[in-house]
Amino acid sequence: MARRDSLADSKLTADTKSERNQERPGKAKTTTTPTASWRNTFISLRHRDYLLFWLGMLGIMAGMQMQMLARSYLVYDITNSPAILGIVAAGSAVPMLGFSLFGGAFADRFDRRRIIQAGQASFALLALAVAIVIVTDRVTWVYLLIAAVIQGIAFSFMMPARQSIIPQLVPREQITNAMALSSAAMSAMTLTAPAFAGLLYAFAGPETVYFIISGLGFGAIVFTSLISLAGTDRARRKRGSVIKDVGAGLAYIKSNNIVLVLLIIGLATSVLAQPFRMLMPLFIVDVYELGPRAMGLLVSAMGGASLFGALFVASISNWRRGMLLLIGSFMSGIALVLIASVPIYYAAVLFMIPLGLGDAGRRTLNQSLVMEETNDEFRGRVMSVFMLNRGMMPLGVLPTAIMAEYVGAQVAIGTLGVLLLGFTLVVTVTQKRLRDM
Repeated sequence: MARRDSLADSKLTADTKSERNQERPGKAKTTTTPTASWRNTFISLRHRDYLLFWLGMLGIMAGMQMQMLARSYLVYDITNSPAILGIVAAGSAVPMLGFSLFGGAFADRFDRRRIIQAGQASFALLALAVAIVIVTDRVTWVYLLIAAVIQGIAFSFMMPARQSIIPQLVPREQITNAMALSSAAMSAMTLTAPAFAGLLYAFAGPETVYFIISGLGFGAIVFTSLISLAGTDRARRKRGSVIKDVGAGLAYIKSNNIVLVLLIIGLATSVLAQPFRMLMPLFIVDVYELGPRAMGLLVSAMGGASLFGALFVASISNWRRGMLLLIGSFMSGIALVLIASVPIYYAAVLFMIPLGLGDAGRRTLNQSLVMEETNDEFRGRVMSVFMLNRGMMPLGVLPTAIMAEYVGAQVAIGTLGVLLLGFTLVVTVTQKRLRDM
């Protein structure tokens, strides 16, 4: 009898451990340390609606990566001015900073699928308009700046809806996996789309690149329209004014210390780590003395490392994510310093590996932790603040571009790398809870 009771106690203990190991990621705290498993890396794609959403997102991300290369190279080709390149890159910053908070409130009020489709339509139409302007030989950097501003307005509404819709498409325990796969999609497009765009730009011209970008946008609308309304068209409770919703979201963030810290990390690292991507033509043309195909290879090398990093995050569950986030930030800072210090193209290709790994770890883990630490009713508004890093990134480009105009691209990017290392060191020393997450 005693033996039977002992066996029952052992079974109960094992079952309890199993239940704890399956704790949902929406909870702020967990009592276990889950182990990584590559077998579950793509588990979220088994859900039809998330798969359709992911495919549509893939098209938009491919278009964004192609546009990043084509627009930056086209602007620099037209003007030969790092400052104007920075101005155009910053074109989407002001509207994104001005409208993102309202975009988050809209995402918590209305059908997120419809908001996403509207953003996809604007992306496709803007790319088509730019292609037509190029074909008619009327393109100037001013037109490209106008397109960037309009796109910034549209994205400030689409992006909070795109992130906050994910918990409606997958079970709660798979939210982190789904978000990591979204990041993996971006990394995959960073790997392939710029190289393709660089070759296409060199052999068929920028107008062809923009026509394809437009087609990708319209294709994304088709995939998104196939998502079932059940789950995405959920009833929203009536609220007061949008201004009050925004205020309530900011008050929630202020009261949640770890969410506030994570948002500050996301904003600061975007300002310091991301400008290099938009200013890469300066290195390609002025430092390495090469052409657009070389830029495509450089970006693709970073994309390959980012893809591996995102897939790793998709498989690790809740294992030491806070420390991995900090390590990723350190890797990005070190890589930027190395790129600035060694003016050799093939060395830069190698340095893209730690830069890509650091970018994937920092972006994916930061976003996942923010989502898990946020209550569902505030998720759209919190993600709108997180998405401000997209607006802050171009604002980091402009002063860096101006600095590059006077002291050179290497000094400008090296300065960002040193600042990123210093910021990460301060966060690591002062934020014990983040280190333990």
